[in-house]
Amino acid sequence: MGDPSGFMRSKRTPPARRPVVERRNDFREFYEPWPESAAKEQGSRCMDCAVPFCHMGCPLGNVIPEFNHQVYLGNWEKALEILLSTNNFPEFTGRICPAPCEASCVLSINSDPVTIEYIEKEIADRAFEQGWIRAEPPAERTGKRVAVVGSGPAGLAAAQQLNRAGHQVTVFERDEYIGGLLTLGIPDFKLDKAVVQRRVDLMEEEGVTFRPRVSVGDDYPADKLLEEFDAVCLTCGSTQARDLPVPGRDLDGVHFAMEYLTQQNRLLAGQSVDSSDRITAEGKRVVILGGGDTGADCLGTAHRQGAEVVHQLELLSEPPLERRTDNPWPQWPNILRSSAAHEEGGIRDYDILTKRFSGSDGRVEKLHAVRVEWVPSENGGRPEMREVPDSDFEIETELVLLAMGFLHPEHGAMVEQLGVELDGRGNIKTDANKQTTIPGVFAGGDAARGQSLVVWAIAEGRDLARGVDLTLMGRTKLPRSLPVA
Repeated sequence: MGDPSGFMRSKRTPPARRPVVERRNDFREFYEPWPESAAKEQGSRCMDCAVPFCHMGCPLGNVIPEFNHQVYLGNWEKALEILLSTNNFPEFTGRICPAPCEASCVLSINSDPVTIEYIEKEIADRAFEQGWIRAEPPAERTGKRVAVVGSGPAGLAAAQQLNRAGHQVTVFERDEYIGGLLTLGIPDFKLDKAVVQRRVDLMEEEGVTFRPRVSVGDDYPADKLLEEFDAVCLTCGSTQARDLPVPGRDLDGVHFAMEYLTQQNRLLAGQSVDSSDRITAEGKRVVILGGGDTGADCLGTAHRQGAEVVHQLELLSEPPLERRTDNPWPQWPNILRSSAAHEEGGIRDYDILTKRFSGSDGRVEKLHAVRVEWVPSENGGRPEMREVPDSDFEIETELVLLAMGFLHPEHGAMVEQLGVELDGRGNIKTDANKQTTIPGVFAGGDAARGQSLVVWAIAEGRDLARGVDLTLMGRTKLPRSLPVA
């Protein structure tokens, strides 16, 4: 610990955000530059605990106290070396990870945690600026060919690890851009797409082949994949959105969140959209159903498109501002979180059940809902939902966005042709080495785990690569990220 009193002398001070009135008018990232002195001061708050609970909170097992200490000392290259030993893409996690490590920081017991996420971002951004992060092609090739289906964070992590182990890796992506939801699902104001493309370009230099616009199972039969590759990795994500089967769901103006977000990202990338297909919040009264990250992404996007007013509704109750006694440290704190998008405006409401939509001429005009309460169940299980009598109300709206999460990977042609077994939740079933019930076919990330965080996806991708390498070669030097089941 470089400064034993750093956590007492300095308060948590993350990078400043650009002014709301400024950032609502563009899609640029909302961060202000972070002076080196500020980053070093924040690094000094790390206590280098004898038992660093931040390791437990991080699925990647990032060696957090060590890189915090090197930042405090100003040894940025050493900090980078430590960070890259466990995390393939700190430029992603430093921007879009909800930082479970910070929730487990010992300072969180009675104070504000170390700014671990932003320190990661600063290390990565500084490293790219200085040219310290560069392509690392393998010295030798094994002669084995591996296909990775899906180019989100899990697929990219698996591809990079497998390529560095010497295998020839080809990544198949059904969309026109590499990066999965990193590129098409997350707004530019949270993750600029140049950051993703920069990493993709480096991986191409390392020898990874990317094949966009190829839908395995449709354009490319699964049996052909099995014939041409020694192993197949399914990292296709959990993209089956949770729907809302209520009257009026089929009205124009009611859309899945990903329809909305991906279209906006394509427009920012320079594509054109027919006016009849355009989904825009401009001048409209917008309702977002879902209070998670995807809902917040819709909120920030609607602000930038010029929405008249935005309501964000959640079925569950409003979380408390501080931990409850039954939610102690170092558990993930179930508290109210406000993103940069919430700073920009919008109306948040809780305990609301949508009953139906109504409209005229085929377009949505109103959302009809009722307030609910959550009461203890008689058998001691989860609380039960009850409608509050005479609490019906309606909201006038021209655009409704369904941001209620995702169920499982799509059970389409690829899954059917491969014949992989699914678990009880509809995810792809795997063993301890990430191999499915079909020999030579592996799965990881949200496709196997279910909808989760970017840091879990990268950890899953790393472990998937380890399982593939071990199976193909009989041994592996690739590290394990996740605990042994």
